[in-house]
Amino acid sequence: MKSVRYDAIVVGGGHNGLVCANYLARARQRVLLLEAADQVGGAAATESFAPGFRVSSCAHLVYLFDPSISAELKLADHGLVWSAVDLPSVALSQERAVLSISSDPTLSAGEWMSGEHKRFDALMARMTRFASVLQNLYTRVPPRLRNRRGDIVALVQAAWRIRRLGRDDMRELLRIAGMNIADLLDDELNDDRLKGMLAFDAVLGTRLGPRAPNTVFTWLHRLVSRAPAAHGGIMHPLGGVGALCDALSRSAQAAGVEIRTGARVESIMCDADRVTGVRVADGEEIGARQVISNADPQQTLLSLLGARELDTEFVRRVRDVPMAGTAAKLHLAIDDLPTFVGVDPEQARGRLVIAPNIDYVERASNAIKYGEYAPQPVIEITIPSLHDSTLAPPGKHVLSAIVQYAPYTLRAGWGAHRDEFADCVIAVLAEYAPDLPDKIVERQLLLPVDIEQRYGMTGGHWHHGELGLERFWMWRPTPGAAQYQMPVEGLFLCGAGCHPGGGVMGLAGRNAARAVLATARP
Repeated sequence: MKSVRYDAIVVGGGHNGLVCANYLARARQRVLLLEAADQVGGAAATESFAPGFRVSSCAHLVYLFDPSISAELKLADHGLVWSAVDLPSVALSQERAVLSISSDPTLSAGEWMSGEHKRFDALMARMTRFASVLQNLYTRVPPRLRNRRGDIVALVQAAWRIRRLGRDDMRELLRIAGMNIADLLDDELNDDRLKGMLAFDAVLGTRLGPRAPNTVFTWLHRLVSRAPAAHGGIMHPLGGVGALCDALSRSAQAAGVEIRTGARVESIMCDADRVTGVRVADGEEIGARQVISNADPQQTLLSLLGARELDTEFVRRVRDVPMAGTAAKLHLAIDDLPTFVGVDPEQARGRLVIAPNIDYVERASNAIKYGEYAPQPVIEITIPSLHDSTLAPPGKHVLSAIVQYAPYTLRAGWGAHRDEFADCVIAVLAEYAPDLPDKIVERQLLLPVDIEQRYGMTGGHWHHGELGLERFWMWRPTPGAAQYQMPVEGLFLCGAGCHPGGGVMGLAGRNAARAVLATARP
């Protein structure tokens, strides 16, 4: 088949790849996007897992997607509709009333300990101010430590944004950024239900427990969604999270992007330290001036490109990026709505969290250290069919749960223990919804190893590598690859493995497009 030359080829049709391709096409680049699956979306797709039941594959809620991207790409004009906004977060409890929190005070409920609401509001106000500093960094290509005017200006601007917090807040941010979330919450709050839920937010999708350093930072990463310029609140697109990627796809095609699904990239071609295009699985070679990969750093650099094209020290740093995921996904098709103890119908539409206290979360995380799964896992539950009838047959529902902690490699092997773990998770769910097991029609469990095989994410890690201060901003994914451009000319990353990290936010894709355009040759 004759090769076609493009200005840019984007490898992978996840949300960041779609965003990147869209912005490149709007800059009059001729862009081809190649997606191995039969639909775009990657781990942010909506898929059928039982007849009549559809669910968001991995990510099942949207809270970090940048609203300026929605506006610039006119996603509402391309079919994006939110089925629910400002969903409450509900801390389930067997011993006390549930605690429901939302940015809308009318949706917040539960018996608060004396003075706890004021303490919580004060903590969130301060942490949101700190998150706004991150948000500002997230929207820009990171600088490098070199004596170039643009990098020096960017470093000075970043320092100035921290300084503008004021002396007290600046000192507090610098004090707590590397702390563990357990110590911070114990200092600020008293309610175990509240502390457990916030600790879970800080470790979601990571290998960390709440007493591990850096978990205040990972919580700040999540709180970027509450910064003033963000959407605010937890949202769900009509049709599942895949509907967001479908809107991105339509927007990209309207801008001129050519999208091919069922086109797995086998290798990135290189000649004389310069990318020349890609080779797809059917043997076709497609030429391009730039290749932008939405795959994770190890998949892109070590598998698609090949270590032979890279410096030995750089290869070592890439291999050292922690890639083993710990989050599993459980989907349940249910023939009737389960009753969660103490949860009213409005609360059931939100995210229900099983993390009764910090010690519970810490004990669950301990299992990972020994290659075991948590017998009492922490769980985030959604029932999206409550506000989106397109996902299940009439009168029936889908339940989607993120489960931590499930190791990528189980010491005893997953083959004989997959169903055992699924039964364990359902047993924990039944402690809070006793009638749930009798309502289950079908179930699907996606372990990190399944996520790796299905979506091509090394280690099944949702963030394409651990997120922490040591792998943030100028250091993500690793020194020498922090500005989206790789050591091989014409090769870029645009996925969650680069700045600013994981979550359905789209900023890595937009930032990468800007980096590509800044280096594009006339």
